[in-house]
Amino acid sequence: MILDVNKLNYSYPHGPAVLKDISFNLGSGEVMAVLGPNGAGKTTLLKVTMGVLKASSGRCTIDGEDISKLSPKKLWSKISYVPQSKLSTSSLSCLDMVLLGLAGKINSFSSPSAEDRKSAYELMKELKIEKLAEKKCDALSGGELQMVLIARALISKPKLLILDEPESGLDFRNQLIVLDTMAKLKDDGISCIFNTHYPEHALMRADKALLFIDEHTVFGHTEDVITEENIERSFGVRARIEDDYIVPLSVI
Repeated sequence: MILDVNKLNYSYPHGPAVLKDISFNLGSGEVMAVLGPNGAGKTTLLKVTMGVLKASSGRCTIDGEDISKLSPKKLWSKISYVPQSKLSTSSLSCLDMVLLGLAGKINSFSSPSAEDRKSAYELMKELKIEKLAEKKCDALSGGELQMVLIARALISKPKLLILDEPESGLDFRNQLIVLDTMAKLKDDGISCIFNTHYPEHALMRADKALLFIDEHTVFGHTEDVITEENIERSFGVRARIEDDYIVPLSVI
């Protein structure tokens, strides 16, 4: 899988530019982190990259094909998306919610097979959420729902997994499970892009990083992008990097 984003621009209707000349690339099994302060445009970037929002200019391709010209079925056979989690009003069981991730691969007149249900349960077990299998989604905490949505995205075995703040609302243990899951995807050649508020998580798991600094972005290998100087420029925080740990010193 090769994702190539070239000189991407986006403005909301009758509004100012949100994304300006953003370019990056991602290969099979690579993990990329997107970072920046609140309101920088991180979620918008994900949506424009997937074609959910139409770019003002620029081009996004996956395996050489223009994403904006792919049929929804073909696009979502390659990409899975995990939005920021909100409390659910669905009365589906968590196992059935995970099985919804197979909707594009199951005949519309068919039901998930016993093998599909087994695969969904095994995936939940791998993510250490099998105890939620029969629990109703509307009874979940935000963090629990986030883990279920990640399982739903993974069951279709996409080439590219895109996650919008996947650690949001998760406790420390589940944050590590998500980070470890992204690392394991590399072995299957699945690529991953995730927005994060945690520069340490980028240093721990991402091969590449894209950092919003004012109205510009910096893209490259993670250790070249997440530097003490760039953290100060982007977040307004003086910090010291020790191995993969970031020690905040003061707010500017």
